[in-house]
Amino acid sequence: MQMARRLLAVVACGFLSLSVAPFASAQGVVGAPQPWEMGMQRSFSPIKDRIIDLHDLVLAIITVITLFVAALLMWVVYRYNAQRHPTPSRTSHNTILEISWTVIPVLILVIIAIPSFRLIYYQDRTPDPDMTIKVTGHQWYWEYTYPDHGNVDIESRYVGDDDLKPGQLRLLDVDNQMVIPVNKKIRILTTSEDVIHSFFIPSFGVQRYAIPGRTIETWLEANQIGTFYGECNQICGQNHSQMPISIRAVSEADFKTWVDQAKKAASMRQLPKLASQ
Repeated sequence: MQMARRLLAVVACGFLSLSVAPFASAQGVVGAPQPWEMGMQRSFSPIKDRIIDLHDLVLAIITVITLFVAALLMWVVYRYNAQRHPTPSRTSHNTILEISWTVIPVLILVIIAIPSFRLIYYQDRTPDPDMTIKVTGHQWYWEYTYPDHGNVDIESRYVGDDDLKPGQLRLLDVDNQMVIPVNKKIRILTTSEDVIHSFFIPSFGVQRYAIPGRTIETWLEANQIGTFYGECNQICGQNHSQMPISIRAVSEADFKTWVDQAKKAASMRQLPKLASQ
């Protein structure tokens, strides 16, 4: 009984953490992996919304297929066992069945393929971006350049265990975040200075390789003010685990203030911090 109570308490804590974890402090939501998380991270962008919609569609389809096949197998086992059907059928062809089990799977694949292709093209690029950020991968840190704002350039490195402050996330928080305005379409151009990296933010549904000698485009849009975490998810060397991504979505006014501070700080070789940080 005592063991059962402990198990029930653990499960209850898990569900509680799932329900409250995505909602952070008054400074905004936090898009990060959570304890006991079993599904995808909560969506904070239109791209991730569409990814979840496609996931739910495919899940519904495969669930129906699984239930149908399981029911069919049980019916065959019951109807055609040796006791009920001592003389097995010697039928070798059935035109209707053969057409059905060819055409129906093709139609199912088409139903899945159409939204899949639409999603691929949707997340590839946006026709009218509000601004552009160039993302350059290095061993082992990220560099963010804002060409639309005087080429403000930021180097973002992870915060080591000895330097973590209360509330910061181990191997996820960085010294300098990418700052973007909320509800704006941000064109992302990824490249690399050394090896292949991968720019990946789960709560935005964004993943693009950063390849030396190439520039690859994608885009993102934060629909809420907050902090959103990701990581390089392409093994890129010894310190691959020390390439987190932290993106701070702020109001347009706060973003303009941050840009002005960044331009002033560039001459002194120091980076500004948001007032709310």
